[in-house]
Amino acid sequence: MALIKVNTRGQSSNLGRRNLLINGAMQVSQRGTSSTGVGYQTVDRFAVNQSGFDNLVSTKTQDTNVPAGFSKSLKLATTTAETALAADEYGNMSYAIEAQDLQSLAYGTSSAKSFTLSFYVKSNLTGNFSVTAYKQTGSNKQQDRRYTINTTNTWERKTLTFVGDTAQAIVNDNTAGMYLYWHTAFGSNFGTATYNASAGWSAYANAGWGAGQDINTLYNSTSNYIQFTGIQLEVGDTATPFEHRSYAEELSLCSRYYHTSFSGETTIGGSHPANYSGKVFSWSDHYGSSPDRVAFNYQWPVQMRDIPTVTMYGNQWTSARMSKYNAGSAEYTIDYASGVSRNGLGGYYDVAGVNGDFVVAYVEALAEL
Repeated sequence: MALIKVNTRGQSSNLGRRNLLINGAMQVSQRGTSSTGVGYQTVDRFAVNQSGFDNLVSTKTQDTNVPAGFSKSLKLATTTAETALAADEYGNMSYAIEAQDLQSLAYGTSSAKSFTLSFYVKSNLTGNFSVTAYKQTGSNKQQDRRYTINTTNTWERKTLTFVGDTAQAIVNDNTAGMYLYWHTAFGSNFGTATYNASAGWSAYANAGWGAGQDINTLYNSTSNYIQFTGIQLEVGDTATPFEHRSYAEELSLCSRYYHTSFSGETTIGGSHPANYSGKVFSWSDHYGSSPDRVAFNYQWPVQMRDIPTVTMYGNQWTSARMSKYNAGSAEYTIDYASGVSRNGLGGYYDVAGVNGDFVVAYVEALAEL
C-alpha cells in the first residue's frame, strides 16, 4: 500500500485529483489573449458577462501578472466607464460545471457534501465582493458567499465554503449542473438581501443575487480592474493547495467544450501564418457524379461534450468557405457538409476546378455549456 506523506502543517503532500474546475490557472486561451466582447472570449471555460450597460467597455486579457507559482491570470479592466449604474445592470465572471462531474457531492441525499472554492484575486479596489453558486436542476436555487479584498494591487487568496443540498439532486448528464458567478458590479435590483455567512441553498431571488457585496464601482473609472487565477473547487470544507496540471492536460480538458484547428497560431480574422499552420487540409478527388466534389474528414482531439456548432473559414475568414491551397485569397462556398458528431465531422463540398489539388480551411467547433 502506498504511503501518503503529511507535512508539518498537517496537509497531505500527495493529495491526488481534487479540482473539479478546468483551467483554473488560466493557462489555456484558445480564442485569443485579449477581447472587449462578452461571453467566452479569452481564457477557456471562464465567461465574462455584462447586461444592460449603455456605455461600458471592459477589456478581458490573459495577463502575466500573477502570484508566485502561476504564469497566467484573467484580468477584467474598465476601458470605457459606465458612470451611472442603473438598477438592472450587472456584470460578472462565470464558470459552468458539467452535471456529471458533480455527482461526488451526493446532492439530493442525506449525505450531501459541502464544497470549498478557493482562488487568488487582485484589484485596485478594496471591500466586500460576492460569489454566487447557482443551479437550476428541478428549481432555480442559489447560495452566496462573501469575500473581502483587503489591500489594493496585491494578490490575496480567498477561501469560501458552500454547504450541501440534501433536498435537490443534480442530474447525471452532460448539461450544466451548477454555475459559479464572481460578481463584478450590479445595480440596485440585486444583492439587497441581508448577508448570512452560513446560509444554505434557497430559491433564486434578485435580492439574494450577490448578497454581501457592497463594492459596485468597478465600472465607474478606467483606472479600475480585477483579476483572478488559481481557482479551485473541491469536495469538503477544507481548501488544499492549488492542483497544478500541465498545459497539455488543461488544453485537452478545454477541448471538450471548444476547439479550433488554428489554436495557438492565429485568431479568427487575423493574419495567416506563412506555413499554413492551423489549417485543415483535404486532398480533392473525384467523388460521386461531380468531378470537383471533395470529401473531407476531421477528428476532434477529444470527444466533445455535445454535438458542436461548427464553422469553417476560408483564407479571407469568410464563414462556410474553403480555399485552394495555392489559390491565394480565393474562397469557395461549401455546398454541403454533413456528419458532424461529438467525435469529428465529415462530408463533402463542391469547389470548382480543384481536382488533384489540396483544399484548406480553418475549423472552429463550439460545445460550451
